[in-house]
Amino acid sequence: MRLPDELRASLRDLHLRARSAAGGDGLGMHASRSRGAGLEFAQYRGYEPGDEPRRIDWKLYARSDRYFVREAERDSPLTLWVVIDASASMAVADPDRPDFSKLQAAKLLAACVIELALRQGDRFGLIGLSAAALALVAEGGGPRQRDRCLLELDRLASGGQLPPAEQLRPLWERIRPGSLVLFLGDGFDGDLTDLIQRLAAARREVLSIQLLSAAERDFPFKGGTRFRDPETGVELRVDAAAARQDFIERFAAARAALARSMAAAGVLHVEHVLDRPLDEPLRRLFGTALPARERR
Repeated sequence: MRLPDELRASLRDLHLRARSAAGGDGLGMHASRSRGAGLEFAQYRGYEPGDEPRRIDWKLYARSDRYFVREAERDSPLTLWVVIDASASMAVADPDRPDFSKLQAAKLLAACVIELALRQGDRFGLIGLSAAALALVAEGGGPRQRDRCLLELDRLASGGQLPPAEQLRPLWERIRPGSLVLFLGDGFDGDLTDLIQRLAAARREVLSIQLLSAAERDFPFKGGTRFRDPETGVELRVDAAAARQDFIERFAAARAALARSMAAAGVLHVEHVLDRPLDEPLRRLFGTALPARERR
């Protein structure tokens, strides 16, 4: 899997953060001796795509005709885990873009945060949850670790329901207290929501991106429509026009209830709809503010 250049460029001003060990409410960073974007100068390294231009040493460029980035002693290295819901419901896509499913969006978002962790010198691992198996890339660091994660993302396919609780034991064994955990899923599985909240209660710092299709948000269907649950196979036929308002209201209420429960558990939770730019949820989690873009 390769990140599109435009998406990679949008990551330039984003940084992975964790709450302080003191348990503050805001997102802060720990002091450490790892290198990255910080205050005290440590060394130079060659410029890489995605680096912020302001970190280029232009005086050194004038002398050497090569781009070098100033690295500094920065905030503490994190251990990042990306956990992806790969159940059957994640295969859902919008009719006008059938090749871009929720799972595909989750893979790209996962690749983005892995790139951020690599840039910052952090350790990272990957877990994919599906009925077939528990896909696991143990935590590590460096470009080879990034490549291992990207290969696993390529192999990850949606299907069935989430694994039963006994198969999720590696999450508790691998994800140690203090780790930063990002969950990517559609938020439709109560067991996964419970797992997210239990991890947060067990001193893991948990973030969640809920992936939704534009059709789920807008309910653009007309006439007699058949809906099928991709995980259970249950089908429902409805008059779309008559059902639209009730669906929109109930779906909005369910999303609001999920957001409240996540907030109560200390989980930073954001939504992402497939027709929106992919960097938006990342900016809500790891940036300062959303760019000024025209909203639908």
